[in-house]
Amino acid sequence: MLVLNDPSLLQTRGFVAGRWSHAVSGATFVVCNPASGDVLADVACMAGDEAQQAIDGAAAALAGWRKTVATQRSHLLRAWAGLVRTHVEDLALILTSEQGKPLVEARAEVLSGAAFLEWFAEEARRVDGEILQTTRSDQRMYVLKEPVGVCAAITPWNFPMSMMVRKVAPALAAGCTIVVKPAEQTPLSALALAELAVRAGLPEGVLSVICGAPQEIGKVLCESHTVRKLSFTGSTATGRLLMAQCAHNVKKLSLELGGNAPFIVFDDADVDAAVEGAMFIKFRNMGQMCISANRLYVQAGIYEVFVDKLQRAMKALTVGEGTQMGVQQGPLINPAAVAKVQQHIEDAEQRGATVLLGGRQHDKGHTFFSPTLLRDAGRDMLLAREETFGPVAAVFRFDTVEQVLEAANDTPYGLAAYFYSRDLHKVWAVAEALEFGMVGVNTVMIANEVAPFGGVKQSGLGREGSRHGITEYLELKYVCMAA
Repeated sequence: MLVLNDPSLLQTRGFVAGRWSHAVSGATFVVCNPASGDVLADVACMAGDEAQQAIDGAAAALAGWRKTVATQRSHLLRAWAGLVRTHVEDLALILTSEQGKPLVEARAEVLSGAAFLEWFAEEARRVDGEILQTTRSDQRMYVLKEPVGVCAAITPWNFPMSMMVRKVAPALAAGCTIVVKPAEQTPLSALALAELAVRAGLPEGVLSVICGAPQEIGKVLCESHTVRKLSFTGSTATGRLLMAQCAHNVKKLSLELGGNAPFIVFDDADVDAAVEGAMFIKFRNMGQMCISANRLYVQAGIYEVFVDKLQRAMKALTVGEGTQMGVQQGPLINPAAVAKVQQHIEDAEQRGATVLLGGRQHDKGHTFFSPTLLRDAGRDMLLAREETFGPVAAVFRFDTVEQVLEAANDTPYGLAAYFYSRDLHKVWAVAEALEFGMVGVNTVMIANEVAPFGGVKQSGLGREGSRHGITEYLELKYVCMAA
């Protein structure tokens, strides 16, 4: 049982076109705490009918919302952000209870969501058109930036609050209306945010949150001619499917998909700083991040030193339920995640890697997994080609810059990459040679509302955050007028 300061934040009905409602079928689905297996809530299990109702509500609200002046949209987003900050403790507890991450990380995620709301509250006031230099004396030319229209967002379970806000905030700032389908593992976070949006004064129909059957809801959102844009964060396989479903009506897409991030440490690096960075970006959210370091490449000259220091740091990690004081590693999201991590470790061992730490489920049971360190990882292993999405640090050895760049770029993914070096010439050369949408140099703290978040290759399309984020929800209209 969740004990909140404001119990009304725990919503279990869908929010459809301005109304809290049960599923038409009366069906519900269970949301459980991954740390204990305890049932948190029975949530309305919606499907295609409710998805269409939400789309219709968004379409009805669009004309009024897009005509709302930018300053008013800005004020509403700021009011929403203020409420998020006011209720940070309740929101963090909801998030940790359904997703598993430690409370300290959950609070940071909630505050990150508030920062995105505030950022796009400002960007709403900066959607400016252009006056073009004419090519004829009897004509005038200008460019308008208009909202795309009705949008849809499908959000993941690993960052259920920040990922929702990163899509909804720029959509609303641009003058779009939006329907959100959160992951069925973590709907309570999205519904709590919707409750605060209502309190902030968001007009009826501008935002809907529908939980339930992912395939049926996704199909309706993708195939709807009313929905002009889809934003999705999740696996590359699902992204391909959604892209195909959107193809027949050439829907505008933003896709933030899988990653396979390299983390490179050169001989000239500050080893202690590199270990600190690896600990953060590998074990934050138990390694369940698309930008998590998946392949740790360490140059031969410092390989043994780095592995030793990383092992000592990993031994100090505290595993437990995210609501407990001092816990740094919570559970994985479900048994399937545990099975995938175990498969990657067993495959690596069979191909020559050595387990120095962990390598098995944690004694706490359920979906807890021991932080695992592997040395002598190789390119033929599953964990070199696929996202592990768990607390496994696999360390590869390399000799030359050319060798590690070839290995790092040898992936269909291109979301994030990191490297550590104190050689200025190498910093410039490696940063430019890495085929990834985001590169951290001597840092892993790359995600924030100011920077454009997104990847290349099969890691997706478009960017979230930054001044570029709102352009994903705008269309250009060129007007040529005879004088």
